[in-house]
Amino acid sequence: MIMAVLQYYKLDHTIDHVEKASRFHTSGGGLLICLAYSGSGLFGSTRSVVSKIEGDFSCTAEAIRAIPVLKKAYGDSMRKVMHVGPETCSVVSKLLTEEEREAWGVEPYDLEDAHGHCKALVRRGIVRVADIKFPLPYRPKSFNLVMVSDALDYLSPRYLNKTLPDLARVASDGVIVFAGSPGQQRAKVAELSKFGRPAKMRSRSWWGKYFMQMNSEENEAVAKKFEQASSKMTFQPSCQIFHLKPYH
Repeated sequence: MIMAVLQYYKLDHTIDHVEKASRFHTSGGGLLICLAYSGSGLFGSTRSVVSKIEGDFSCTAEAIRAIPVLKKAYGDSMRKVMHVGPETCSVVSKLLTEEEREAWGVEPYDLEDAHGHCKALVRRGIVRVADIKFPLPYRPKSFNLVMVSDALDYLSPRYLNKTLPDLARVASDGVIVFAGSPGQQRAKVAELSKFGRPAKMRSRSWWGKYFMQMNSEENEAVAKKFEQASSKMTFQPSCQIFHLKPYH
């Protein structure tokens, strides 16, 4: 009985902190959430988060697993992060439970079947639903880093030419792109894409040429740190991961 009361107090205390932080954010201040509660609490365990988006293949699930490695590669730049892609609530929740960090998300798909915690993040303005083919409602350099997964693969070059520069616009330290590889089968969640087209798995050489055409320079120093951290932490990505420098 005592343990049950303590567990309830910890969860209630965590929810109270989230509500206070979100009110602070919507009133014009910054959002800083420190969640020390782990297990099956407010956002659920990492296993349950990943299982919701793992179909045949998902770069968003891989983005979640890559967060500790990204922290090693980017250091303080991981303090203020925005994620763009399906199941962004899961990524944002993982970012917020890692340590003291500001995190936001943009969900390009409908959230009709979203769980209650995700809908709460939407109500508080931490996560928003938006069509990424159009400019995002954020000021330039609103975030240190922007992570995008399971989204750019569905854009035609016409919209990709608009979306990628807009993501770079709101990032002060860079954009991290998780893209599928040719031959991979996309997870079923992406079949509901509002873009109305199947995913196009582009090769690394295609992306390299495209980045050059868009004057998007890859951050080789960070890419090397990420590769070294991946080796030490035995992280073997299946997605293509690109580290782009910010626009100046």
